[in-house]
Amino acid sequence: MAGKARAQLECLAKAGNGQYCDAPDARSLARRLQRVGQLSADGYRFKGKRLRGAAQEGATPLTSGVSRVPAQSGTGVCDKAGRYWLVVERKDARGSDAARWPMALTFHVEHPLKKGVTPAQSEPEYGAGGKDATLPTTGPKDVTGGTGFNDARTLHQGVWRDKVLPAQTLWCKVPVGWDQQLRYDVEFANEPTVRGYGAPTSFGGTQVYTPFRAPVGSGTTEFSPQVPYRGRPASLSMGTVPDAWTNHYEGHPDVVPVHRKGDFSLAVTLGARASRIAENPQIGVVLRIAVLGKETSGPQAGAAAVAADASGSDSGSSADEMPGGGGGWSTGRVAAVAVGGVGVLLLAGLAVGYGRARRRPRADGGNSDPMRGGSW
Repeated sequence: MAGKARAQLECLAKAGNGQYCDAPDARSLARRLQRVGQLSADGYRFKGKRLRGAAQEGATPLTSGVSRVPAQSGTGVCDKAGRYWLVVERKDARGSDAARWPMALTFHVEHPLKKGVTPAQSEPEYGAGGKDATLPTTGPKDVTGGTGFNDARTLHQGVWRDKVLPAQTLWCKVPVGWDQQLRYDVEFANEPTVRGYGAPTSFGGTQVYTPFRAPVGSGTTEFSPQVPYRGRPASLSMGTVPDAWTNHYEGHPDVVPVHRKGDFSLAVTLGARASRIAENPQIGVVLRIAVLGKETSGPQAGAAAVAADASGSDSGSSADEMPGGGGGWSTGRVAAVAVGGVGVLLLAGLAVGYGRARRRPRADGGNSDPMRGGSW
């Protein structure tokens, strides 16, 4: 090959950090490929013990999140306004199911606070909502969980009971106000094991999501999202830090997403291998839900407490909240995209600058009020 066509191919090879080679016939091409392959293989020498992965246990909904929040200084590499690209990819292992997976994508825009409004301090600590939080102990009420975000059952503070199948995920949602935090336990019941039961181990799992469907971190700083299940009683604890607008600017994944009041979704999963353990097809599960802290009327500093009879709702907005249900600053806005069911959350915004109100320990231990919220 010669002339303009060859020049173009040489340019492409150079741009890709490769080489252009002439091969006038099939035998020459084979030699060239063998030589190039040997050179590439010899360029990196592997070291270490070879590992072989194991099969995963069943299929469960996947939800993930990615965020872009303006830097406090306004000089971050992603602070510029403009078009940002979101890519969702699926990578399959050899031999996996090639069928299409359903996926949901949602988009949100958080508008700014009114000019001159100062937000309340951030709340990066679990405080009264930690592992030792006081949860309701009343008798459980029967409830049927939803199948995803779109039909999650609305629950309030109380004790709730349902049944879950192996490989099934149950969904519910709990309204949480400004300055409040969600705290709950999941209890999986004991069940008679099947005859000839060997030693397989399944799992029970849970995750909590913000009103924008972003997962609240991994729970590693305070809670664990999974527990082994072998047919005997097993329990999990999970929760969030208090809800504050300035949590946007904290650094931990358990804190950053918790910056907007609204319905927080809870997902409860039982592993597929439980079908080889329990004699009954459905396993009893109990949720003990508490909404801790006194709700305030908005994200601003010094916001008044909401009257007790209004704590069970999430309707309307205060004069200092953002129009359209968002939160932010008059100098910019934050856009949010969520891919859920199997999905992603994206927060995008303009650069902003402000004097951040630093968090100080509360004299009242976090305004904990474990009996707040009522029951559904």
